[in-house]
Amino acid sequence: MRIVKADRQDLKDILELQYMAYRSEAEIYNNYNIQPLRQTLKQLEEEFDQQVILKAEMDGLIVGSVRAFVDHGTCKIGKLIVHPHYQNNGVGTSLMREVETYFNGCLKFQLFTGDKSLRNLHLFTKLGYKEFKSEEINPKLKIIYLEKEASRDNILKGGKHL
Repeated sequence: MRIVKADRQDLKDILELQYMAYRSEAEIYNNYNIQPLRQTLKQLEEEFDQQVILKAEMDGLIVGSVRAFVDHGTCKIGKLIVHPHYQNNGVGTSLMREVETYFNGCLKFQLFTGDKSLRNLHLFTKLGYKEFKSEEINPKLKIIYLEKEASRDNILKGGKHL
């Protein structure tokens, strides 16, 4: 597996992967109107101009992706996606580690997921993330916000190694 920064020409494939990956989230919450399933290519192109998008490739196929940006010393991580056939094989873990390395000058890392997304919560907890707040969106959805403090050594090293 190879993890590198995505190029603009990768965005169509990443968006198709996003639709595929988020179907399982939509099923969990019985809501197919979630933003990742409605996002357009134009919106993703706008994100590309403002964020870093990493991709995981195997045999020339994009099998995963993650997005991140820095806000006041905090790396905000979003849309970690893995192709359904490649889940539970370390792709998500590798992407998370790579985004943390890329932004290793940050003081902390933050992300969020839904309270019923147990596989996501398990992964993030395993990687050292801890809940710091939650927000009830509606009676069927509570968002869990997680963060991880950067180690002192990582802060001193700087960032952007790709």
